[in-house]
Amino acid sequence: MATYKLQINGRSYEVDVEPDTPLLWVLRDNLGLVGTKYGCGIAQCGACTVHVNGNAMRSCVYPVSAAASAKITTIEGLSEAGDHPVQLAWDEVDVAQCGYCQAGQIMTATALLNKNQKPTAEEIDNAMNGNICRCGTYHRIREAVALAATKLK
Repeated sequence: MATYKLQINGRSYEVDVEPDTPLLWVLRDNLGLVGTKYGCGIAQCGACTVHVNGNAMRSCVYPVSAAASAKITTIEGLSEAGDHPVQLAWDEVDVAQCGYCQAGQIMTATALLNKNQKPTAEEIDNAMNGNICRCGTYHRIREAVALAATKLK
């Protein structure tokens, strides 16, 4: 066991866990931040995506020891009021069906738009390609990301 100081959603946390504990489990089990979902456990589905220093990262395979000096943002920290342009676009386009993958999808889309505010359809597809949606709403996801890009300030 080791003690790690984490910076998550603008707040400081301290946790005592094994160094190889995936960040996902620290978020969910130790800190009660359950918006980030467990999907596959092998970084293939994207349900567990968070931002680490602004980059989309699969938290199910990212060890807490690597996160200790990073700025981490989860879906809970994206917007206090749920009014981030990506969240608003998700609502407007009515993307979610079951909703399970949505936090990871939104975090991936936000990371893309933070780096590229005017992505092409191909760039959106490439960025979102690693996120799996059981309900198959890929066309609406693409539409929502494009719509969010038009709403960025």
